[in-house]
Amino acid sequence: MEYRIIKSPSRGTLDILWRRKGSAATITIAGYDAVGLVQGRLIDMVFAADIAEKAAGVIVEDIKGHCPQNLIMIAIFGDTASVEAALQQIQYKLKAAKTGELL
Repeated sequence: MEYRIIKSPSRGTLDILWRRKGSAATITIAGYDAVGLVQGRLIDMVFAADIAEKAAGVIVEDIKGHCPQNLIMIAIFGDTASVEAALQQIQYKLKAAKTGELL
């Protein structure tokens, strides 16, 4: 799984994400301080989206792409501290789930 955070995303970056959003326009993705990007298998991304939304006041959207390995990506929108906290919780809980510490 890969993780990235973009602090103060540019308008062009937000436009790319908006065009690739997999869901209907339920929220605007403008005006957020940071975007966290997480890419991995579908089962992990659904789990990660749930963790992120429960951990911090963030909005999670699926991002469509063309990946031959069948990986998907989610984008986590929010203020910088909330996005960082969400990414930390995702990393912690996915690791715990894989080692059997989290049931």
